[in-house]
Amino acid sequence: MTDLMKWIGNSETNTALIDPRQAELMAATFDKQVLKIGDALPACWHWAWFNAAKPHSELGRDGHPKRGGAGLLPPVELPRRMWAGGELEFVKPIIIGREITKTSTIEKIAEKTGSTGALCIVTVLHELSDGDDLCISEKQNLVFREDPKPDAAKATPPVPLEGAEISRDITPDPVTMFRYSALTFNGHRIHYDVDYARDVEGYDGLVFHAPLTATLLIELASEIAGKTISNFKYRATSPLFGHETFSIHGKQDGDTIMVWAQTPSGGQAMIGEAN
Repeated sequence: MTDLMKWIGNSETNTALIDPRQAELMAATFDKQVLKIGDALPACWHWAWFNAAKPHSELGRDGHPKRGGAGLLPPVELPRRMWAGGELEFVKPIIIGREITKTSTIEKIAEKTGSTGALCIVTVLHELSDGDDLCISEKQNLVFREDPKPDAAKATPPVPLEGAEISRDITPDPVTMFRYSALTFNGHRIHYDVDYARDVEGYDGLVFHAPLTATLLIELASEIAGKTISNFKYRATSPLFGHETFSIHGKQDGDTIMVWAQTPSGGQAMIGEAN
């Protein structure tokens, strides 16, 4: 742990053109109207840019870039990686056709012990800027975990909120999941290699992307609020799978919009707050 703490403050900067072609492909994936140069990028679509393009020889067993070395993330030895949640502040729209700079910094590293064993939580601060103007400030929480034990019981999802004003069923399909992995250059094998997902990481099937779930939830929050969302905080609590229909829900709670995703059995998979 002492060695890992030395990585706090480690930083990298990348610049990318928010090109209309990539935005067009995202729009096709989400069944949205095609956007053009000068349009604002929808919330959370920025995850389709700035992703590390490491050669195959520099990938780990899970398809992600190996940790440590010259990369951003510390050399955490725990093998399983989860996109566990985060917080986003949307300060200024990202405009298609503009060149955007993303600076990522390791902000916090913490070790814990959970019901499944040892955990390491790495918090990364991402700041996306158009010149001198900050567009998005994002804190992303990554959780690294032990491999599942053969006799380990499945975790019970938390009880979700009640009183939804809007509810929708989401039926995942292989094409959407493939397209999203491709557009976000996400090589994590849990999203497309069912044997790896089941036999190595212990899931029931292909895992539906947590950032894709978060994108669906912030869209629902914006619909309920009737405006663009300025702040969004979300946390994944249980996996969703590509072979099962799940549901998303939302309601107004004072000045806050509460949104959540439910597993087919009615457990909470992700919860978010927006305003």
